Amino acid sequence: MFDTRELGRSPGALKRLTRSVPAPKDLGIEVIGVAEGAPVELVLRLESVMEGVLVTGTARAPLGGECVRCLEPLERELQVDFQEMYAYPESDGRNRVVADTGADTEEDDTLFVEGDLFDLEPVLRDAVVLALPLQPVCREDCPGLCAECGARLADDPDHHHDAVDIRWAALREFADSLGSGGPDGASRAGGDRDQDRNAQEE
Repeated sequence: MFDTRELGRSPGALKRLTRSVPAPKDLGIEVIGVAEGAPVELVLRLESVMEGVLVTGTARAPLGGECVRCLEPLERELQVDFQEMYAYPESDGRNRVVADTGADTEEDDTLFVEGDLFDLEPVLRDAVVLALPLQPVCREDCPGLCAECGARLADDPDHHHDAVDIRWAALREFADSLGSGGPDGASRAGGDRDQDRNAQEE
C-alpha cells in the first residue's frame, strides 16, 4: 500500500518516491518469473488530478526460470514501465446504486484510492506478467535436447544417432540370428544327419 496524504488533492500536485518491496507470490508464469520475496525496485511518480491519483512508474526485478528448449536454468533482469489511474471513491459515484443490466461496465476495471491508500500490486502484477517472454531461451540459437536420448545438444554439437530404416529391421534380426548359430546350426544338424545316412548305406 502507498500513502497519498502527503500528495494532497490539489490538481497538479506531484510526488516522486523510490521504494524497494518484496515480490508477491506467483509473480510470473510457469517457466519464468520473479521469485517470491525477491526485491522489486520501484520508481514512482504520483500526480494528483481531478478524478484521483495518476501513478506512473518503473519496476526492476530479477527473473529466474528455465530455457524451454534445453531446460537449463536462466536468469534475467526485468524492467517494465506502467501507468494507472486510481480514482477517488466519490469521483465517479462509486457508491451509487446501479441497475444490474448483466453487462460488464468500466467500473469493474477501475482501481480506487482507499482511505488515502492505493494498492500497487495488481498493476505491478499485470505489467510484469505481460512483459515476460512466453518462450524463454538461454540463447537465441539454443539447439535444445536430443529427441532420442535427451542429451543437451549445445554441449555436443556432433551428437547424433545412427538411423535405422524400419524396412531393414527384419533383415537385421535375421543377420543377428545367423551370428548366434540359428539357421546355421539347423543346417549343420541337417548335414550331420545326411552324413550318418550315407555311412549306413555303405
